[in-house]
Amino acid sequence: MLQTLSGADFALFISVFLACTVEAVEAVTIVLAAGTSRNWRSAFQGVISALTLLAALIFTLGPSIEKLPESILQLAVGGLLLIFGMQWLRKAILRASGFNALHDEEKIFREEVQAAEKVARVSHFVVSDWYAFMLSFKGVLLEGLEVAFIVVTFGVIQKGSNPQAFSLALWAALSSVVLVTIAGFVIHKPLSRVPENSMKFIVGILLTSFGIFWGAEGAGANWPHHDLSLLVIIPSVAALCFLLIEILKARKVKGFRVSAPRSPLISPPKKTASGIIRFTGGFIYFWYDFIIGDDWRVAAAIVLALTATHSLDSNSWWLLPAAVAAVLIFTLLEASAAKPSDTSQ
Repeated sequence: MLQTLSGADFALFISVFLACTVEAVEAVTIVLAAGTSRNWRSAFQGVISALTLLAALIFTLGPSIEKLPESILQLAVGGLLLIFGMQWLRKAILRASGFNALHDEEKIFREEVQAAEKVARVSHFVVSDWYAFMLSFKGVLLEGLEVAFIVVTFGVIQKGSNPQAFSLALWAALSSVVLVTIAGFVIHKPLSRVPENSMKFIVGILLTSFGIFWGAEGAGANWPHHDLSLLVIIPSVAALCFLLIEILKARKVKGFRVSAPRSPLISPPKKTASGIIRFTGGFIYFWYDFIIGDDWRVAAAIVLALTATHSLDSNSWWLLPAAVAAVLIFTLLEASAAKPSDTSQ
């Protein structure tokens, strides 16, 4: 099948494959922890339940989203891809520059196992170990939601110009999940050797680049060379990221450290709240954290840039990439702006 792919098809396939690989590694690590420390049958029941729900979401949302006007679809998907991509990029750049620790799947595995071993075994319905079931279910569902989002958005938005886009995205996701799952259970340990930060870095570049392209088009801008503009956008985003890594490395050498994280606009509900408030508040906070991430200003800046692009003429294609560059530079410099302690006193 890959022999018949065009350049755009191949970029779509690789983007979805790498993104899903990152999420699959994290999900498999959680399932291995649940099965190893608790109960394999209950862990697998959680996996099957989560995959069933995700499959229903993909096949329900896909046709529904497809009915939206193309411009609205490009605008919404472009904006969401930008927010997602920039979240991944910012974290990958901070890790690559040494400000944040690299993602350690072995450490996550050990922590999950230690936490699971402390919980008493309780059975519900046909599930003999409810904790193992819920640990696997939540892990697969949370990581799978990002996979579902990427499959639906990449597949549906290109279906007008490429009828096989949705099937390509779906095959890329399935291939990734199957390969990572087989590798995880054959090795029977966390996939700690997978260069997850490198993959997140590459996927972040691709998601951000496609988000810039589709978002600007959806806002009414016309790219100078249409789809060929991606051949300039992708290397430009990559070059900016490598430049920022070098700048942050220089800051690291000078003793700068990570600044305190900003407080989110929405906080999770307190455990002492009533059941309805905890459920409603938890639901709202989950989607806020899933879409907006750790810095609401990034999402706000993207919305403002898309609005400004729409307000100007069709030659305003430059505005969105300029805004993305400005936001990345500002937020990363701010995140690494904690000054070294004055040891001279």
